Amino acid sequence: MRANRFRCSGVALFVASSLAALAQPSPPTARIDNFRETFHGQELVDPYHWLEDSSSSETRKWIDAENVYAHTLLNAPSVRGEISSRLTEMMHHDRIGVPLYRNGYYYFSKRGAEQDLWSYYRRKQADGKDELLLDPHVISPGAGTSITEFDVSDDGDLVAYGVRLGGQDETDLRILDVRGHRDLSDRFPRALYRGFAFKKDRSGFYYVVGSRDAGQRVRYHVLGADIAEDVEIFGHGFGADTWIEPRVSEDGRYLLILVQRGWAQGDIYIQNLEKGSAIQPLVKGLDGKFEPSFSGNFLFVQTDWKAPKGRILRIDLRDPVQDKWREVVPAADDAIDSSSIIGGKLFVTYLHNVTSRIRIFSVEGKPLGEVPLPGLGSAGMWGRADQNEGMLYFSSYTTPYSISRYDVGTGKQSLWYQDAVPFHPEQFETEQVWFPSKDGTHIPMFLMHRKGFKADGTAPTILYGYGGFDVSLTPHFDPTAAWWMEHGGLYAVANIRGGGEFGEEWHRAGMLDKKQNVFDDFIAAAEWLLGRKYTNPGKLAIWGGSNGGLLVGAALVQRPDLYQAVVCWHPDLDMVRYYKYTKNNNPPALLEYGNAAIPDQFKFLRSYSPYEGIRAGTKYPAILMESGDADTRVPPEQARKMTARLQAATASDRPIMLLYDAEAGHSGGEPFRKEIEDSTNELTFVAWQLGVHK
Repeated sequence: MRANRFRCSGVALFVASSLAALAQPSPPTARIDNFRETFHGQELVDPYHWLEDSSSSETRKWIDAENVYAHTLLNAPSVRGEISSRLTEMMHHDRIGVPLYRNGYYYFSKRGAEQDLWSYYRRKQADGKDELLLDPHVISPGAGTSITEFDVSDDGDLVAYGVRLGGQDETDLRILDVRGHRDLSDRFPRALYRGFAFKKDRSGFYYVVGSRDAGQRVRYHVLGADIAEDVEIFGHGFGADTWIEPRVSEDGRYLLILVQRGWAQGDIYIQNLEKGSAIQPLVKGLDGKFEPSFSGNFLFVQTDWKAPKGRILRIDLRDPVQDKWREVVPAADDAIDSSSIIGGKLFVTYLHNVTSRIRIFSVEGKPLGEVPLPGLGSAGMWGRADQNEGMLYFSSYTTPYSISRYDVGTGKQSLWYQDAVPFHPEQFETEQVWFPSKDGTHIPMFLMHRKGFKADGTAPTILYGYGGFDVSLTPHFDPTAAWWMEHGGLYAVANIRGGGEFGEEWHRAGMLDKKQNVFDDFIAAAEWLLGRKYTNPGKLAIWGGSNGGLLVGAALVQRPDLYQAVVCWHPDLDMVRYYKYTKNNNPPALLEYGNAAIPDQFKFLRSYSPYEGIRAGTKYPAILMESGDADTRVPPEQARKMTARLQAATASDRPIMLLYDAEAGHSGGEPFRKEIEDSTNELTFVAWQLGVHK
């Protein structure tokens, strides 16, 4: 259903007024079947197990009814048109991703202001004309089609890319001949492709094809050969919970194969391609993650092994025994977020109280200063050891995203691209506060609002969080948050445990049997905002997606009294049965969450699983749940079941609804108009529930 897109008059309108005169419809009724299942001697009853069958006509009818119910409510608030118009205004500009530099050309993704989807371009030098290479609008006319680029050959003449349908993780695999403007005959069927690397001489490439059951395997393909002849060179014996990625050094002499188990441990294997030697372990069985960068015969490795906040090791590939590894950048008070070798210098991005600082070192580890940044925000450097130019990106909660060219020799920065967002950052400010969690751990939180903001307990507030998988929530510009601040709202981001903001110890304090820490931190953030009179329960909404959907799902079940509204996007919610969703889950996530097939892990998963925590007769907040069939990473049946159970259980009159899109998934690729529609739905829901004025 299309959104109403109009600008309201200058008279202030209560968002809820447009619904007050209407009788609010009732949600669809879902049949109860009380499916019984026993886990380690404990019987659990699932009243909506039948909704796991996405292909049944009964499930499809229920989904259709849920969509009608949700759109009926979300299309009514009079602020909807203003939200859609303002978001379109802020997002209607060219958008460009960080480029790769190959043989005199920049290769990059771009979505033009008038385009619905991202295309792939190249540009001769910094000021050249953009040359269109891949256009998804032409490749496939379907609205849900997008492209993802895997690699560009060293000479820039070949681009490996995939075509994705909807938001699925699966793609096909194709090779574009850039000079000939055509695809080569080397075309691979739809599958889970997780890694890719061209050989230096372009004679072939390494690629990873995965299976949710059997795991991932590295194969080698000779360019122009029949894919049936491809040889599996690595991966046998590794399970579905392991990622594998091939990388070829810039000089073409070495093949690295990275093996990562979940988000806390990894190995590195190496092959000398020049000598044709066998693949050998380089880093194996150590308790840490390892992220390497090539520089000639040396490998610079960012690791948290024996250093939870990170350090940089140098390995001489001519004599790589562990006893001869050298620490060139020791651990510091701040956690290392990323690192790269560019033009013979080492650039290390640290997180200082969750904002970026980029320090420069020689390859011997001598400090050489810092990269100046526009302010406190998120930044990073990309480049290669054999190039003297790096690409620097920057963004903050009030500064739109930009990319600058960075001259390694002179330190000069030249703006290459900036989001042309009509926004007035001088009218807003960001503050960082710290609050105690349940166990006394101090947690940081960013608060964004208009200058002159007064904490009087009435501010409509969105609290956002994630808390998992080593993901750091660093400052970045978001049009949704910008709209909220423009309309007098407070936007809060809690940097809770489970993320990587303060290193691996912070991450591990929010995984497996310590996952409850994540929910305690987030609940404590809400309590702090209420206790310090920033807002009140009738003006507080919580918002999260994916693992953040699990976060807000647990928070709404454990403390439903704290919030007026919840936005829960593509969430994990049934943590007991998660391991059984083998067709569309993310097996490595079991190493982060736990696996209920294991008795000890079942206990803590059962204790916090949001789906099992719903209690009939509880006054739950208003809830907007979002998911879709094309989510092949987070099983969408969880959102379906959770919605039905909450609708039946709640004792409040607040609406609980599900927006379900058959093409929506986890891997992006949404058309521009769909991005606007989704963000409009979410903001309309929260504005309506929190009584935001025009």
